Amino acid sequence: MNGAHDCGGMMGYGAVVVETNEPVFHAPWEARMFALMSAVGDVGGWTLDEDRSACESMHPGHYITSSYYEHWLHGIETLLQKHSLASEAEIVSGKSEAPGKPVTPTSAEAVWPAVTAKGSYRRDVNTAARFAPGDKVRARLINPFSHTRLPRYLRGHAGEVVAVHGAHVFPDSNAHGGGENPQWLYTVRFRASDLWGNGSRDTVHADLWEPYLEAC
Repeated sequence: MNGAHDCGGMMGYGAVVVETNEPVFHAPWEARMFALMSAVGDVGGWTLDEDRSACESMHPGHYITSSYYEHWLHGIETLLQKHSLASEAEIVSGKSEAPGKPVTPTSAEAVWPAVTAKGSYRRDVNTAARFAPGDKVRARLINPFSHTRLPRYLRGHAGEVVAVHGAHVFPDSNAHGGGENPQWLYTVRFRASDLWGNGSRDTVHADLWEPYLEAC
């Protein structure tokens, strides 16, 4: 989806303001939002990719004028309704209007170990990697209506594979209930001058799944 979140390379947003000694949370509700998403996500059973897609589904005008944790709030409200854990009316009123869906709550003492536990999205597959370091590839020119991790500013541009990371869960599938569908993952190097035509000698490295790429 070409949403407002996919703004790499876009201009007109002003300078990036770096906050000195920035706190982890700017307000108490942000800390509660972090805890709520961590706990309810475990109960709801949705995936990280589904979570990210829900956060990015916010109206574009609202997305670019709202804060990071407001995106999280939108995401959890969307997922609570999608998974029949709460209705829109219940979210607005803050009161239950019907018996709740049976769930097994995450105990308070189990939340921190759960969110800090080491995990991996790497998976074993029976197919060989199509590309190897040094191969020239091109990011496919796609405009999907669903979730994707292929940045818009890379599409149609050529680069070079510099690393192969094994097969990992494919977010384009996992975000919409299509299963993990693991695909090979590569780091691809692009010349900034090819992307933006500014004569820069910089390079951009992006981790891209195999379905995003074609040989060139």
